[in-house]
Amino acid sequence: MTASLDSQSLGTFLDTLASRAPTPGGGSVAALNGAMAAGLISMVCALTIGKAQYGALEEDLRGIHDRAETLRRELQHLADQDIEVFERLSAAYRLPRTTEADAAVRRAAIQQVTRQAADIPLRTAQAAAALIPLGTTLAPQVGRLIVSDIGVAILITKATIQSAILNVEINLAGLDDQQYVRETRASIEDLVANLNEKTEEIVAIVRDRING
Repeated sequence: MTASLDSQSLGTFLDTLASRAPTPGGGSVAALNGAMAAGLISMVCALTIGKAQYGALEEDLRGIHDRAETLRRELQHLADQDIEVFERLSAAYRLPRTTEADAAVRRAAIQQVTRQAADIPLRTAQAAAALIPLGTTLAPQVGRLIVSDIGVAILITKATIQSAILNVEINLAGLDDQQYVRETRASIEDLVANLNEKTEEIVAIVRDRING
C-alpha cells in the first residue's frame, strides 16, 4: 500500500510523480489541484475574517471558509483513493485466467473495480464544481490585493473538473454496464454545462478589480 499523500513531502510526491511508478497519476493530480484551489479560497477568507471593513461579510466568510475546508479535505482524500483503486485494479488484472471459471472471476473483479475507478474522479469533479459558487461570492467582495488568488483558484478548479472527467471517461470505456455509463455521462454533462461561462465570469470580475 502506498503511503498517504498527506504523509509525503512535496518533493517526494513530485519525484514519485515523475518516476516510472504508475501512481500517483492523473487522477490524484486532479484531486490535489482541486484541494489547492480550495486552500486558496480558505486563505482568502482567513485573511479577510476579522477585518472591520468586512464586518458585514463575517458570517458569510466563515461559512465559505468552512465549506472550502470541507471540500479541501474531501479532495485530499480522493487523491489517496485514486491511488488505492488503481492498486486494486492492477491486482484484479493479475488474477489468474487459466480456466473459464478463473476468467469469469477475473472479469467480474475488473468490472467492479473499474466502476470504482470511474466513481472517484467523478466525485473529484463534483467536489471541485462546488468551489465555483464560493468564488462567485468572494470575487466581487474581498480585498483587491488578494482577489487574484480567487482567480487562480477558479482557473485551477476548471482544470480540475476537466482533468477529472478525462479520468472518468477512460474508465467508462472499459465498462460493460451501459446503464451506469449513461448515468455517469449525464452527470458529466451536468458538470460541464456552462462551466466555461461560470469560470470566465469570475475571472473577468477579478481582472476588472485588478485593473480598475
